[in-house]
Amino acid sequence: MAEINYVIQETFDKMKEELYLLKSVERPAASSAIAEAREKGDLKENAEYDAAKEAQGLLEAKIKYLEGVIATARILDESSIDSSRVSILTKVTVTNLSTKKTMTYKIVSENEASLKDGKISVTSPIGKGLLGKIVGEIAEVIVPAGVLKFKVDNITV
Repeated sequence: MAEINYVIQETFDKMKEELYLLKSVERPAASSAIAEAREKGDLKENAEYDAAKEAQGLLEAKIKYLEGVIATARILDESSIDSSRVSILTKVTVTNLSTKKTMTYKIVSENEASLKDGKISVTSPIGKGLLGKIVGEIAEVIVPAGVLKFKVDNITV
């Protein structure tokens, strides 16, 4: 069974729009680039043709990926999120017990993760470690550098 991809409506709409552009604009452009390169002669020594075929392959892979993500997407409604526990789409403020630094993260799907925006993936080590925790609880998170301990200070939607 395919993995479920949890996304908000805005992300789902962006993915559908990107897929539409790839299929309706980029795919025909790639096909015409291949046709144009093919007209330039011997295909064995035609670098332009090889590049166009490679670009088409990458495009088709991206289309297939987006189709898969959209097909397995489940749209989450932010208004129905329970903020008593850390879950997807909650904002959690934590204190790293070893450095005493306080950070706020929003737990999101892999497709929406952006560390510079304070959004971490639910499948990341920190995201997994915080899931299900309540305010005041200590989360022990296993990361490549060892074990980090975070105290959950606040949970909001």
